Amino acid sequence: MKGFLLYLTILIFLFVLSQFIPSYEKSNPSADENLEIKAPKDVMAIFKRSCYDCHSYKTNWPWYADVAPMKWVVRRDVIQGRKALNFSEWQNYDEEKKRKLKRAIYRSINLAMPLPQYLWLNPEAKLSEENKRVIRNWVSDGRGYMKIEIR
Repeated sequence: MKGFLLYLTILIFLFVLSQFIPSYEKSNPSADENLEIKAPKDVMAIFKRSCYDCHSYKTNWPWYADVAPMKWVVRRDVIQGRKALNFSEWQNYDEEKKRKLKRAIYRSINLAMPLPQYLWLNPEAKLSEENKRVIRNWVSDGRGYMKIEIR
């Protein structure tokens, strides 16, 4: 029992100590609304509910983004998400980059996005089959299919 209490005390001490380790700044840079992605309302509603927290400057930072070790994971995911695709900067992308990002969106909604760890605490962000159909239709410009080039 003494060993367990010692182990628990050390764990609590390390947890408290970890709160003082600095991490990435939690920020939402100001965004020019004119640069934001323009898409039909149904597509935008899905993006805002399921994608914007990691892929825009309109991140809704949850309370656990201030608690180690989750703060490191959340902030890393947001930084990487914005770097890969930022809906707040969409109009800055050239047409080729937009096509590549649309292909990535098309693949991602079927395979990896939203991230499982995000869905654990944000189940409302889960994409239904109808949500996926709406996004696929938008990506394919209404043709219902998309030629994805593998390079």
